[in-house]
Amino acid sequence: MNATKVTSTAILSLLLGICAPAYAQHEQQGEKQDHPQQESKHEQAKPEQQHTQQQQHAQQQQRQDQNKQQQHAQQQQRHDQDKQQQHAQQQQRQDQNDRRQHAQQRGNERHQHTQEQQRVQHSAWHEHRSQRWDSDHRNWQQRGGYHGYRIPDDRYRGYFGRDHGFRIYGLPFLVVSGYPRFQYQGYWISLVDPWPEYWGNDWYDNDDVYVTYADNGYYLYNRRYPNVAIAISISM
Repeated sequence: MNATKVTSTAILSLLLGICAPAYAQHEQQGEKQDHPQQESKHEQAKPEQQHTQQQQHAQQQQRQDQNKQQQHAQQQQRHDQDKQQQHAQQQQRQDQNDRRQHAQQRGNERHQHTQEQQRVQHSAWHEHRSQRWDSDHRNWQQRGGYHGYRIPDDRYRGYFGRDHGFRIYGLPFLVVSGYPRFQYQGYWISLVDPWPEYWGNDWYDNDDVYVTYADNGYYLYNRRYPNVAIAISISM
């Protein structure tokens, strides 16, 4: 009886020893069958994640490129603006220099013209200075009467006569047939008489004069010497 129990126990142990490894191997095989599915899912998720990362990287790179392009465009715009501003400033300085030189040239020309005009006037006036004025001058009656232009009465009352003095200096001036001629109030006044030697050398620049009509003719008077009448002719 004991021998039978021992034998049964031995057989049972042997069976358990055989079944346990087999069951463990079966469990491992089951786990292996389940694990490839998880690995497959993981392997499927990995390319998708890589694709998303690539898209994100591409978008980031695109944004960086756009930012660089914008920065470059802004820098180029600022450079162009600075260049245009510099060019405008240079052009402005050049224009100012040109205007300054032109104004200086005009000033020099006016100065030269003024000097030349003064020389011509001085020569014309002094050529008609008389050392014997009492015998050299003639009034309009002695000349046979006045035959020149007659100033309208309203113009005469407004700008001529004893109450309307003026200075010859600065008025338009010409020399006609050697005689001095100047323009006053739109009329050309020509001296046909010489002027006395005792008048000042620059009387035509500094003395007040006026034009009056008397004894059928026009005469020029110097306020410094009110008793001397210089015969003149009026023309337009």
